[in-house]
Amino acid sequence: MATNGVATQQTLQPILAAVETMQGNVDRARKEQAVQFLDKFQKTSEAWNVTFSILHTDSVNDQSKMFAATTLKGKIVYDLHQLPRAALLTLRDSVLSLLKQYRAGPKPIRTQLCICLAQLAIQVLEWKDVLPLINSTLGTTEASSISCILEFLKILPEEVTEGRKFNLSEEDLIARTKELLEDNAKQVLQFLSHYGTSSATAAQDPQLMDCIQSWTREIPVAEIINSPLFQVLVAALDAPESFDPAVDCLCTMIRETRDVDENLAAINSLSEKVLALRPRTATASQEEDTELFNGIARIFAEAGDNWVLLIAREPILFRPLVEAILETAALDKEKESVSHTFNFWYELKQYLTLERYQNARLQFMDVYSKLVDVMITHLEYPKPESGNEKDLFEGDREAEEKFREFRHQMGDVLKDCCEVLGSTECLAKPYNLIEAWVRDYGGQAVANNVPNWQALEAPLFALRSMGREIPKDESIMLPRLIPLIVQIPDHQKVRFQAVMVLGRYTEWSAQHPETLQPQLTFIIEQFSHPSKEVKQAAALSFKFFCTDCAELLKGEVAQLQQFYAGVVDSLSSDSQEEITEGVAAILAKQSTDQIYNGLRAFCTPVVQSIVARSQVAVTKEDKVAISDKVQLLTIFIQYVQLPYVESGEHPAVKYCQEIFPILAEVASKFPESVPLLERVCRCWRYMVISYRTAIAPLLPELATNLSNGFNTSRQGCFLWATDSIVREFNDEAEGVDPQFPQAVYSFYEQQATTFLRVLNDLPPDELPDVIEDFFRLSQDILIYHSNRAFHSQLMESIVSAATSCLAILKEEPLMATLHFLRDLLGFGQESSPFSSFDQPNRQVPHDTRQTVHQMVMVQGMQLTQRLLTGMMFTFPQNCYPDASGVLLGLFQLVPQQAAEWLKATLALVPDGSVTVQEQEVLLRKINASIASGEVRGIRTLLQDFTNQYRRRNVAPREGLGRLEATRFRFAG
Repeated sequence: MATNGVATQQTLQPILAAVETMQGNVDRARKEQAVQFLDKFQKTSEAWNVTFSILHTDSVNDQSKMFAATTLKGKIVYDLHQLPRAALLTLRDSVLSLLKQYRAGPKPIRTQLCICLAQLAIQVLEWKDVLPLINSTLGTTEASSISCILEFLKILPEEVTEGRKFNLSEEDLIARTKELLEDNAKQVLQFLSHYGTSSATAAQDPQLMDCIQSWTREIPVAEIINSPLFQVLVAALDAPESFDPAVDCLCTMIRETRDVDENLAAINSLSEKVLALRPRTATASQEEDTELFNGIARIFAEAGDNWVLLIAREPILFRPLVEAILETAALDKEKESVSHTFNFWYELKQYLTLERYQNARLQFMDVYSKLVDVMITHLEYPKPESGNEKDLFEGDREAEEKFREFRHQMGDVLKDCCEVLGSTECLAKPYNLIEAWVRDYGGQAVANNVPNWQALEAPLFALRSMGREIPKDESIMLPRLIPLIVQIPDHQKVRFQAVMVLGRYTEWSAQHPETLQPQLTFIIEQFSHPSKEVKQAAALSFKFFCTDCAELLKGEVAQLQQFYAGVVDSLSSDSQEEITEGVAAILAKQSTDQIYNGLRAFCTPVVQSIVARSQVAVTKEDKVAISDKVQLLTIFIQYVQLPYVESGEHPAVKYCQEIFPILAEVASKFPESVPLLERVCRCWRYMVISYRTAIAPLLPELATNLSNGFNTSRQGCFLWATDSIVREFNDEAEGVDPQFPQAVYSFYEQQATTFLRVLNDLPPDELPDVIEDFFRLSQDILIYHSNRAFHSQLMESIVSAATSCLAILKEEPLMATLHFLRDLLGFGQESSPFSSFDQPNRQVPHDTRQTVHQMVMVQGMQLTQRLLTGMMFTFPQNCYPDASGVLLGLFQLVPQQAAEWLKATLALVPDGSVTVQEQEVLLRKINASIASGEVRGIRTLLQDFTNQYRRRNVAPREGLGRLEATRFRFAG
């Protein structure tokens, strides 16, 4: 910076060389080294001088100057604390001088300097004459100067309202915002009006439009409308070079009138200009001017979205606007602009379906009726010019994917139409289209050769989309549609939609059993279809039929078992799961005395496949295939739930006991196959969840295998399965042997000891899933077995392990660890952190509170270091609330000690990253909160402090030194 001297060439050379390396064609290692060097440089105090020197040196290339301008912006945003307050006005003058130097460009450098100046305007509170000084410095006679002023004016409101990276108090920010924006609004409006009316070139200047848009949030829309600027804006819609920014600007103005009752006069003026654009939509469509068409469609849609309440109140007055929106949807040949209207149809529907707007609903019934026709037309697949039916999009895969997504959005619009029009009228439209196709082309259709199939497939897709809005008692159209659908000709895409339609109306079919058999027959026939997609559709629809119509189909178990055994191996893994869910839902409807035989009949082929495959499995794919079969067993256990049986042996548990040794052998045979182990553990977990305490006879064997499995494989899935036992077998569970809870806790300690040994051998980064599963398990131990947990000799080691695990970078294990710590500290309070209907049970025993206090006093310093370091450097953003919650827990238990730990931690942060004054301010506020008893406010103080720190140090700084995490050690 000018006041501190100029960087020498010797200082500049390594910086310029690093920039050249970073942007040059060199190997990755050298690039990374250059990036690290520059990253460290940007945070140093020397960077101030160097950036100014680079920007003032004519011989330096534009790339290096751009790096310098970007660095200067970062210094002003994050590092103003490195300069004395008295130097800030000098810094402002230096930046202004640079901006004047670069007012003609290059534009990217000029933009960065404008941001620098805007940030200084925000943070240098002593600077009162922001706009006059900039105008007088840059001048208003040269085109380049005016262009530079316009760019600064555009950027200033954006930085004030959206930047939010400045270090100002809330009071100072509010006052500064008023000074910079509200107090300058009239001056800016006059300047822009004067410039916009000064010449034809100025009136069509895209920068002018961008500037108006930026200030629209600050200048009342009514004032813009009443100024000469509004006519300039409207006229700019006629000029190609200013059309797009003018559209953006007009849309922003419309958005600012969304509080319709406060802006009626402005809306009247705007709506007149908006509707005047309507004749241009037809012209743009005919001339295939997609840019013009899309811009006008955006304006119409924006007006509809923001004035929808007025449209519902005054349907006759605003009908031309609604018709204009419908027209843009109908005329959109490229299917690009219609998406702008989707939200409007939804928002209008929300009002029209209310009782008070029934008159408006009647007024717009015909519009929504036409909208159904428009949507179904747009749903049609394209007809390729090449005639190649196998490549409808002629190789354009992006267009194909976009069309698929687009169809589902249009399906949502059709749902909206159903709510407005009613199901009968909406269903009648695709029915009529299908009937028309049958009349015109039905006689010409043969297998795999269906003429004009697009016109048949689209109404089928529409029927599928409408399904959710059709009531189960619909009795007019569906009884006519269903028989028509099951006769649909065999074309892959048409047949796919037909099957999916039937699957969408299974709840209706459950109320109309007379239609069930032909539908089910049609779907089952599709399992032999040559198309993989049709088979997948059949499996999904079969699942819905079985789950929704299980009561009607429970007498067909024998036939379904035969069908299941015959097709399951021929399907993809997803489809296998879907048909398994279907038959399992029907099996669950059988009487208790039929459950055991039913499970054996359906599951025996699956078990036999598992046994056979496990004997020859070698490759990864072989083991994944076994895991897929295990998943089918899990589905049966999930669906066939019998938590209690009044007397005698539990039939499902009896079958679980039969297959358990097979699953245990598979798990022990392939300890290295994570997918297989996870599926086996998932199966065991659902045995406990589905049959609850009835699974007790299997518990010893299950616990042994879970313990051995975790000890051998070190996979977290065994802890996940253990958690289901911990939750189910506790002291308050009904019908549990009194000895079981203690045995379950001892089992947990076995798993915990294994975990601590694993963590002793490996760093946390190598155990993310295990850490997550263990601390989820330990959290449930605190809920269901707290009376034992806090008397355990392991608990102190577990807390130490949790502290160590806070060094991990992955979000899920961090969240699990933080949740565990929050709950553990909660037991240091008088009331338990967990809710209970039995209020006396919420009182935490005195000895438990004492135990928690003792652990905190031993490990509080290390825990505070890890938490604060994580919040400043490494934690993902979603972890901040829980991390600050743990720190709050420490302050609630031992406020004075926690404040000392925090002070000691702040003393260890890298030099220069936090000023002494900032530390003192934070500690003073924290001590004030402690003294006043408002400890909860400390959480906000810590979040604000660490957020500010992270913003200033965008990436974790090199060399954390004494704050680096220490490895966990366990001697047990």
